Amino acid sequence: MPNPWDGASAVLLKRAGFLALGTTSFGIALALGRQDGLHAVSRDEAIANGVLLSRLTDLPVNGDLEDGFGPSPQDCADTVQAAIAAGLAGLGIEDTTADPARPIHDFDDAVARVRAAAIAARGRIVLTGRTDNYLNGRPDLDDTIRRLVAFAEVGADVLYAPALPDLDAIAAVVRAVAPKPVNVLIGPSRGATTLAGLAALGVRRVSIGGALYRCAMTGLIDAARRLQDGDLSAVRQAIGGNEISALLPRA
Repeated sequence: MPNPWDGASAVLLKRAGFLALGTTSFGIALALGRQDGLHAVSRDEAIANGVLLSRLTDLPVNGDLEDGFGPSPQDCADTVQAAIAAGLAGLGIEDTTADPARPIHDFDDAVARVRAAAIAARGRIVLTGRTDNYLNGRPDLDDTIRRLVAFAEVGADVLYAPALPDLDAIAAVVRAVAPKPVNVLIGPSRGATTLAGLAALGVRRVSIGGALYRCAMTGLIDAARRLQDGDLSAVRQAIGGNEISALLPRA
């Protein structure tokens, strides 16, 4: 489930053959010149991005809706209701706080927030319960599993812990929350694996997060360096504008 950030990236991923898409809070925020994870992008903006991707591609879109755009369980429920009203196929609720001084909600608060989201979802949208321990300097596998198991028990449909360190950790998460499906961000943070390798562990969904946005920025940096060196051919190798435009609606 790759993560486009705008209309052009969405239609190009559809052309590549992907059958579902996810938004990326990282890509949306940086494309707008804002910071990710600090509520610099509003709920309405984040959902509108998902609606755009869905409208242009007719593919199911999972919304990266961060912490539900507020600290309380009701904030999470309101975000779920807004995602349902907008026609998104799914969304994630993280245990992050948008407060760098205390980046992760306490366990009981985190569970209460996912419970409220699950009650609001009521089977009308796929709800992913997510803990960001490893992304926030808390490499505690036991606590990560404890949170994901609790999220599953209160009604999350999919469980997700980005940046798990290795295949053993991924396998442990899959076993702990079975039979509910697990989403993995690309693969383990240490070492590499394949999609087939993750599937063999029981992983049911793989998302890419902001990686494709970063790939695009890497290409821009490379082209800019070559242009600075006087190599005008650097931009002639790019995909043609007409090729992208042909994938977009005329009106």
